[in-house]
Amino acid sequence: MKKIAFVICMLAFAGMVHAADAGSPRANYMLHCSGCHGVDGSGNPGAGIPTMVNTLGHFLRVSGGRDFLVQVPGTSQSALPDDAVAELLNWILEQFSPGQVPSGAPPYSTKEVARLRSQPLDDAPAFRTAIVGQLKSIGIGIE
Repeated sequence: MKKIAFVICMLAFAGMVHAADAGSPRANYMLHCSGCHGVDGSGNPGAGIPTMVNTLGHFLRVSGGRDFLVQVPGTSQSALPDDAVAELLNWILEQFSPGQVPSGAPPYSTKEVARLRSQPLDDAPAFRTAIVGQLKSIGIGIE
């Protein structure tokens, strides 16, 4: 019975992603990211899934932060092609953290994403901790 309910829920969810929206950054977010980070990008910090809301743009302010957003396993190992990942990251930043993106920060490009995806992180949690430490050292406190 639980399997049937799950299938019905998944079909309903798939129906929410309108055919005209298929392949869009929003649809890709819903299909590839929202399962962990939530529809609204709030994540679940208590379970180790950080929020993207009003925080993610700060990562572009410190060394390694921009790269991290591509190299984190959920992004680097995504089945999406590089151009869709670049488009998705740009959409996520605009959707969830536009006020924190540094002025003049360039959008992610397909070429940049391809280069960074080929250099995966050995220890993503440790790398994130280092980035958060850098942010704290410049007066930006996030968890």
